[in-house]
This record gives sequence, structure tokens and C-alpha cells, in this order.
Amino acid sequence: MAVSTAPTNRQAHDSNAKREIGSSSSSGRPLLRSCLDAACGCQIDSSEYLEYDYNYNGAIQQPSPRIRAPGEYYIDTHNDDPWSFSFGTGEEKGIWMNSGDQAGSIMATLVWLLMTYSAVTVTLLTVTEGIPPVLGMIYTLLCAMALACHAKTSLTDPGSVPRAAVPQEEQRRESPSHSMCGQCQTFKPPMSHHCRICNRCVSRMDHHCPWMNNCVGAANLKHFILFLIYTWTCAAYSLVLFGWNYFFCADEDCTFHVVVIHLVRAMTFLCIGAFLFTSSMLMNVTYGLMTGIGTIDRLKKKATNTMSQSDEEPIALKDVFGIAGFHTWPFPIDPVFDDFDRVMGYSTPQRLVREQQFMDQAAANGQQGVRGMPSSKWNESHPV
Repeated sequence: MAVSTAPTNRQAHDSNAKREIGSSSSSGRPLLRSCLDAACGCQIDSSEYLEYDYNYNGAIQQPSPRIRAPGEYYIDTHNDDPWSFSFGTGEEKGIWMNSGDQAGSIMATLVWLLMTYSAVTVTLLTVTEGIPPVLGMIYTLLCAMALACHAKTSLTDPGSVPRAAVPQEEQRRESPSHSMCGQCQTFKPPMSHHCRICNRCVSRMDHHCPWMNNCVGAANLKHFILFLIYTWTCAAYSLVLFGWNYFFCADEDCTFHVVVIHLVRAMTFLCIGAFLFTSSMLMNVTYGLMTGIGTIDRLKKKATNTMSQSDEEPIALKDVFGIAGFHTWPFPIDPVFDDFDRVMGYSTPQRLVREQQFMDQAAANGQQGVRGMPSSKWNESHPV
């Protein structure tokens, strides 16, 4: 079993995505070693090279991938994200932020203003003793979680495909040719799409959400779902609270302050709209998880009347919320995937080299924590 995280690049890989490192005297190997050394900081002996040829020359017999033993896994703690303090969606930017879409920036800011308005209104109800303090605290906590999930969705790389991306071993075996993005000029994994707003290819892209000012893809789908759930809960909670006060409470203690009541009326309309919108979005996301077809792919299939020919598999919850434990699911923290390459649909030569070096070093040192130990025991002794 392999363990990985999406944004921190603690990436793990399926056994079919592994490559042997051997020795050769091919003339192109020194350049490849230099590139890998510079890209990932790997120290490769002069007699070693990445044996897999990504030129896909059908005349050359490709070597078989390295197959792990049962219970063998790999944890990649190398962070190959850029360290520069810069904002943008480019591969060289240190912090992911879509700042080129002015409409998206306005809509994302509007979400914060409306959520803050609702939290202030409920707080005023609590201060004026219109509702019990515990009910106001619950709503404020739900708003805080919704805004945290919104920020995490907006500022998280949704799964952009790097320039060094290469197909996995299964993809190479299934098809001799692979899709390339005409805009990025890079390998285009299955179910990925090029976003003209972010100007990047995004793995398992569902859609570009203007309310998030970001794409929704494989790496931030969890945060987007949590935002929808918390926002839906806030809207339903408010409507129940206001409805109970209006229809079932005849006591004078239930009367709202004359000033706050106008804020409550405006908030009621806001909650109705938010409830209906998030309900439809939750149904849309649930349908995508059950069918394995994202929003963009579903619209394309409906336009060409090919929905009945779909053969996609449902998306497992572990590929959305990770395998770190159920206690991490309600919080906007990065998911831990059992196989990062499988979830994203691509691999990189740098990660394959790091894994091979790690496994060889572990085997030489006789570390039983890497070979042969059940993953549950390893996770208990080495928490991620």
C-alpha cells in the first residue's frame, strides 16, 4: 500500500508505475541524469539511469516495470512544489491563486461577504437574546467551517498537470498513443480538461466554479464538497431556526429586536437561495461520484447523445477524502491518497527515480518497515 498527499506531494505510486534503474552506456543518459538531478535533487550514480524510454518508439522493446512484493509500499516526503513567494496558476508560482478572472474574484469575495453578513445577523440575535447563545455559537462555527473550506478550495491546486507528466504503465500498455494538450503541449491524462481561465490542464476536472474562482478537480474536490455541505447546513439551520421562531413560538422572549428583524428578513431570502443552489450542486456532485462522469464530460456526452455508451467507473470515496481516517473527512485538510499517480492519472520521471532510490536504499539497509510490514502497523509507528 502506498500513501501520499496531493498538495504536499507525499505521493505514492502503484506497482505498475515503477521503473527499474540499471546501467547502460547510451549516449543520452548523462543529459537525463543532469535533468533529474536538477529537478528533484536526486543523486544518481554515473552507472545508473532511468531505463524507461518515454519516446514511445514501438521498435524498441520496453523493459518490464518493477513489481513490489505484497505489503510493500512507499512514502514520498519530497516537496517538489516551487518555493517562490508568488501568486498565480503557473507551474513556477509558489501559491496557487487565480487572479486573472475579475468576475470570479468578485463572486468569490461576495461569498465571504454574504457568509459574514449571516454570521453577524445571528450574533446580533444572540446578543439581543432573540435566540439562545448555544444556537448562535453552532451557526457561527458552521459559517467558519464553510469559509475555511471555501478558502481551501480557492487556494488549492486542483490537480494541474505538470510539464514533466508522463503516462502510467497501465496507460502505456493499453494504448500505444496518448492524448496531448494543444495549449499546454503536455501529456493529457484521461478525464482531464484544459481550463482556459486557469490556463492549465486539470486532472479529473469537474468544472470551473466562479464562486470558488478556481477549477474543481481531483486535488480539491474534497474541499469543494465540504463547502457545499457546510453551506447547505447553514442555510437549513437558519431556516429551521427562523421558522420555529415565527410559527411555533408565541412567547415574548421569542420576539426579535426591531432593528434585527429587518436583517433576519433579508437573511431568510438569502438562505432560501443558498439552500436551493447548494442542494442542486450536491446532487450534481453525488451523481458524478456515482457514475464517474464529471460535469464537463456529462455535458459533452449529452450533446453527442453518447451517455448510454459510458463505461466510466464510480469514483471511490478514498479517492476524494483520502485514507488518513474518517476523523479527517469533516475538516478542510489535504487528503492522503493511497496512490497519487492513479488518482491524478499521470506520473513523473522524478518521482519514479526517487521511489526506486528509496526502495533500493531500504532494501540495502534491511528496513522491514518498507518491505513486508503490513501498512496498518507502519502507519501506527509512522503517522503521516
